[in-house]
Amino acid sequence: MQRIHNVTQLADVDDDELARSYAYPRQLERPWVRGNFVASIDGAFTVDGVSGVLGGPADKKVFALLRALAEVIVVGAGTVRAENYGGAHPDRALRQRFYQQGIGGSEDGAPPPIAVVTAHASLDPTARLFTNAETPPIIITTRQAPADRIEALKNAGADVVIAGEATIMGAALLKVLSERGLNRVLCEGGPTLLGQLAEADLVDELCLTTAPVLVGGTGGRITLSSRQFDTPMARKHLLLADDGTILARWARR
Repeated sequence: MQRIHNVTQLADVDDDELARSYAYPRQLERPWVRGNFVASIDGAFTVDGVSGVLGGPADKKVFALLRALAEVIVVGAGTVRAENYGGAHPDRALRQRFYQQGIGGSEDGAPPPIAVVTAHASLDPTARLFTNAETPPIIITTRQAPADRIEALKNAGADVVIAGEATIMGAALLKVLSERGLNRVLCEGGPTLLGQLAEADLVDELCLTTAPVLVGGTGGRITLSSRQFDTPMARKHLLLADDGTILARWARR
């Protein structure tokens, strides 16, 4: 396999090597936060309000791998509603193998839960998040969330956790996950959630797929925050797919 400054053709990487290239640290004493996003070459992260249409075969392959490695998948409520999120369904044998290798997964192969951040518990208890999940979702909300909404989500099978008075800070979110032994964190969106975590200096790495398409329009960027911040990142690898897709992994310096 030919490498030039960590730039590799995806077709030259077998599945085991690909998994090793995205492995979480073997020993973790705190949550390790990985973001995974897709954007067009002109910076749009959605088309008609959803991101899924930007992802081609290469992105979908890495998307599935990152889910198989993660112990928990974190998303904001807006992303759940826009993308019609269901539960994760990775290959159980693969997750067990990753666990045995010490790079992620789970001991029994059970899928990672979806952890949803929502200050007002604004979720539909009949949505796919609840009806299409092998592992019950974790709903992280605040004391301002209406009691009837919280009760409805519990009745739908969710693990509902109060993690703030009116807002959910990044540190409080990660504390909830860490208390459940979920330290290999995969953040899939949206931009406000990723921006909040990055602003609090809680993002350890970013996996970014660049789709070979120009989109235009008025779509935003993959991070939104209340203030500007500066987090130096180092490129770990670039994978180049035959269709022009670029898969980059960046880690905090």
